[in-house]
Amino acid sequence: MIKSDSLKEKILEIILSSSEPLETKEIEEKLKEKITSETITRTKVFYRLNILRGDGVIKGKFVGSGKGVWIWWRADFFEK
Repeated sequence: MIKSDSLKEKILEIILSSSEPLETKEIEEKLKEKITSETITRTKVFYRLNILRGDGVIKGKFVGSGKGVWIWWRADFFEK
């Protein structure tokens, strides 16, 4: 039996409703506004983002030098 992952669902909702690619930090901040009953950490968010990327629902890319940042967008964002 697969347990529903409300955090993953909220992340997907944020990305699908965005009109531009988002950094991991931006997604984390939006989640903290929506969910106050659960501790939201960058690690939890990044883990769920990678699961969604593996499922092919979203795409992500590491940009910048050194530590850099990850940006995320809908899988069909650039298709017309």
